[in-house]
Amino acid sequence: MPEEILIAADHAGYEMKKTLEAELEKLGFAVKDLGTNSTESTDYADFAHPLAKAVSEGRAKRGILLCGTGLGMSYVANRYPRVRAAVSWSPEVADLSRRHNDSNVLILPARFVKDDDAVKILKAWLDAPFEGGRHQRRVVKIDASVPDPKPTSAK
Repeated sequence: MPEEILIAADHAGYEMKKTLEAELEKLGFAVKDLGTNSTESTDYADFAHPLAKAVSEGRAKRGILLCGTGLGMSYVANRYPRVRAAVSWSPEVADLSRRHNDSNVLILPARFVKDDDAVKILKAWLDAPFEGGRHQRRVVKIDASVPDPKPTSAK
């Protein structure tokens, strides 16, 4: 059974999302598209939340998000436990995000990379293994629970 990869985008990433879906299918992945379905203006959070929640809960191993800069999607996705979402603008950054940080969500800045470069970034991310070793303890620290700050009393 092929690995299922979730993918979602806002309006700025819609066209590139279609390109990456086709590439993923060509590579043998099962693609689950969580939207959007047009270039009509949308809010990135509406698409990032469901994907990040699925990865966080272990219902999906990996996902891909696209928006104009990648920043909005990363703000949302990285709020979820066990999600390590990496904004990647080059194959080298995508590769290192997997090797060193075991990223499980790839985020592409659709307004700043061309489709052919996005495919290269995607392939680098898909192909790179997590190296473990010294990087494992860092990932454990990323995923560690952070205690809520103690409330301060107003005087």
